[in-house]
Amino acid sequence: MPIVLHAAATPSAPGLLLRPWRDDDAEALLAAYRDPVLRSWTRLPVTTRAEARAFLRRSRQGWAADRRFSFAVLEPTAEGERLVANVVLKEVAPGRPAAEVGYWTAAPARGRGVAPRAVAAVTDWAFARFAAGGLTRLELLHQVDNPASCRVAEKSGYAFAEVLPARPPFPRDGHRHVRHRP
Repeated sequence: MPIVLHAAATPSAPGLLLRPWRDDDAEALLAAYRDPVLRSWTRLPVTTRAEARAFLRRSRQGWAADRRFSFAVLEPTAEGERLVANVVLKEVAPGRPAAEVGYWTAAPARGRGVAPRAVAAVTDWAFARFAAGGLTRLELLHQVDNPASCRVAEKSGYAFAEVLPARPPFPRDGHRHVRHRP
């Protein structure tokens, strides 16, 4: 049975549904990546059908390996569900106390509280799901020139921890934000 998470509605935004990516998400994924801002912040932009298939294949493989969990974040519309974001839990391993959370938000969803709610939902799930395996800390990393990601981290309960020096493939210094299991 696939994992499905929910983030509650707010007074100004509908609730969110988070689920594993499916093959029929390819067109929505390509549409999200048409945004030059999204492409500028991601290491592996999705610009072709072949890249979309590869993204979806890697997502399935991560779930199957029980180490990397990518969630398509959807919100309801009159026409059905619309892709608004991606949240991924990376580097999960039994006995390893830390893992990483990453995310992106589709252009039409930015500034509406989608990312903080989706990141918080995955964070809560991760701590519940992997506590027995020793997970006690999650990290959210971003480049220093991305203040929106600092706001998402703060709103999701991730405290600023340190500045990280630039290292390939990242051209700029970064921020590490941390949240500990309650």
